Amino acid sequence: MRLPIDLIRPVRRRAAQDTGLPEVKLGCAARRAVQATVAFLLFMSAAATQASGGGTVLLARKYRPGQSMVYVTTVRAISKFDSNPPNLKNFFPPMPTDLRLSQQCTVKVAKVNTDGGADVQHRFDKFEVQTEMGSLPQNVRDSITQAQEEVSQRMVGQTLTAHYDRDRRLVGFEGADGFLRSADAPVKEPLMQMLRLYLEQMDGQSVYPNHPLKVGEKWTQSLDSPPTSDYQFEQQGKSTFQYSGKTRYKGVKAAIVDYQIENSLTPALEGLRKDGALPQIESLGGKLDIKITGKGEGRILVALDDGRVLQNHYKMHQTMSALMKGLEALTGPSDQTPRLEIQSDTEMEVDGSKP
Repeated sequence: MRLPIDLIRPVRRRAAQDTGLPEVKLGCAARRAVQATVAFLLFMSAAATQASGGGTVLLARKYRPGQSMVYVTTVRAISKFDSNPPNLKNFFPPMPTDLRLSQQCTVKVAKVNTDGGADVQHRFDKFEVQTEMGSLPQNVRDSITQAQEEVSQRMVGQTLTAHYDRDRRLVGFEGADGFLRSADAPVKEPLMQMLRLYLEQMDGQSVYPNHPLKVGEKWTQSLDSPPTSDYQFEQQGKSTFQYSGKTRYKGVKAAIVDYQIENSLTPALEGLRKDGALPQIESLGGKLDIKITGKGEGRILVALDDGRVLQNHYKMHQTMSALMKGLEALTGPSDQTPRLEIQSDTEMEVDGSKP
């Protein structure tokens, strides 16, 4: 196949420059090809930097009744357990060492309140949960596997209603009791915490400052909150956000916000009494001190038109330390205070699209 003469001329021109021969002018077709190539490279360069565009942006969540998005979410939490003495772990319900959650939700704004908050419905179109429980007896593992399969089946088609205040914080949610009521504790509690984490992250959790932002600007939000009926922890901490620039996500103009989280959680002891662990320790004359600390980081894409979350990738490391005072008889030859420690790493990815 012979190439058109106008496409051969640029090659001849380079050859002329290399050899000192007279330069041959570019033809029209060649000039258009070069211009198209330059335009393409500039476009790719802008897309790669992601932070193009000057000026300021104002990030604000504008709820509108009937707004809807479809989100695909994957969560994985890997945990490691350590205790002194080793049999101290027997006082607590078995917890998963590896928990994986995959779900698809259709999210719809059901109601916008006069104070600026909103009720947002999350309908589960798909829900799958898998856990690894370590070295438990086979019959216990089989029972837990059956329980999580039943939970997965019941979740599909169910709807959670999340309540957010005017500052876009999650006040609470309802609708989970019906399909988690019969779930075993090793499945129920991690699922409740994952659901709360998902709902908190889905509306930005105070990602919206009340002033225009320049690229590179940072702001912080407090995470302090008392225990609630569905979240038996007193929380202290803060989130630090940074506006990193603009991009496009599935054709939508979006702001790139990087964030870091530091928090500490102290459980309400009444919640532990329901599970049976605390009464056993107290019956032996012991006292339980629990503290959970965590650090996380992530990147969220926020639509510039109405502030809805388009994408959220998040990683969190947490350490739970439980000291059992007054139980010296359990330590055996060791003179250390009985202790249980759980290290967990959680990673979440959320990707949204229009229905």
